[in-house]
Amino acid sequence: MRAEVERLVEEIKQSVGLLRRHLDVDASTARLAELNKLAEDPNLWNDPQKAQKLMQERTSLEDALGGIGRVERELDDNIGMIELGEAENDEGVVSEAENALKALKKEVARRELEALLSGEADRFDSYLEVHAGAGGTESQDWASMLLRMYTRWAEKHGFKIEYLEETQGEEAGIKSATIQISGHNAYGWLKTEAGVHRLVRISPFDSNARRHTSFSSVAIFPVVDNSIKIDIAESDVRVDTMRSGGAGGQHVNKTESAVRLTHIPTGVAVVCQAGRSQHKNKAQAWDMLRARLYEIELKKREEQAAADQAAKTDIGWGHQIRSYVLQPYQMVKDLRTGVQTSDTSGVLDGDLDEFMAATLAQRAFGTAPAAVEDVD
Repeated sequence: MRAEVERLVEEIKQSVGLLRRHLDVDASTARLAELNKLAEDPNLWNDPQKAQKLMQERTSLEDALGGIGRVERELDDNIGMIELGEAENDEGVVSEAENALKALKKEVARRELEALLSGEADRFDSYLEVHAGAGGTESQDWASMLLRMYTRWAEKHGFKIEYLEETQGEEAGIKSATIQISGHNAYGWLKTEAGVHRLVRISPFDSNARRHTSFSSVAIFPVVDNSIKIDIAESDVRVDTMRSGGAGGQHVNKTESAVRLTHIPTGVAVVCQAGRSQHKNKAQAWDMLRARLYEIELKKREEQAAADQAAKTDIGWGHQIRSYVLQPYQMVKDLRTGVQTSDTSGVLDGDLDEFMAATLAQRAFGTAPAAVEDVD
């Protein structure tokens, strides 16, 4: 085989080896056999929540183990095809197999990234908050653009979106918004987006068409299930009820049922105004508060606290994780990983996977993964 093909084969083999070690194939195979046996128990669905968790775990293991096996088979098959093509001097066969190897490398890189989503909370759904920074209408408009960017990203991945709170700006945009994004590994992917986002553009609100810089922050925290026990003393929580804030929005019911919970020891506050029932909003707000406090505990245990804590710093210069420049040139650049693109419209329309992948890989390996490199 040619040297570049040998290099490609060796890279795939190394990646597969990493996947096997990360998954612990022997232990995972034994666990899958155990789950398959449990799935045959007719009493399993007497506890639907437990049954659903077991089935999700089984599906995840089947996909991971099956994926590794398929990659190994395809690698062997294509190596054989290349050797056969070279022996028969059939360049067409060799070229086809080489292209298949390049596609296989991308598949392995994707699985490497998915393997990184093995944190305690990565599998959970996610809350996403957007807050406009100082700057009035400019920052509020930017906050609404960010909210749209993340809803578009979620839609492209088939995730479910629920609006929990939305406070409109006086002239345009939003002051704040909270949504819940539900889907496989939603929190694991979105946690990389927490921080301050900076926009540079010619302001549509400036009659002199001057360039403005705006900031808005994004906070991400997991939706915890009943398997996570978080004890909160009711005496530590202040409960306020109010009308839906601001001008509202098409996703928010205009009722006098909004609820704000403030955890006095930490100062953490959450607001829910999604439902018409104050009782329902209060229950949702308690879930959100539990999630916020759980996220705080998670971050205490993470080595990458500096990146994750960006969302809790001042919304302004020196704390941003990503810049979006629309004038005088077009460029979106992540200041943590260096990943950048001139396709600003694509990014603002939800094309965020490249940025998320690079940040996940940086946290795990200190460098970008093959998934965000050119393998051609």
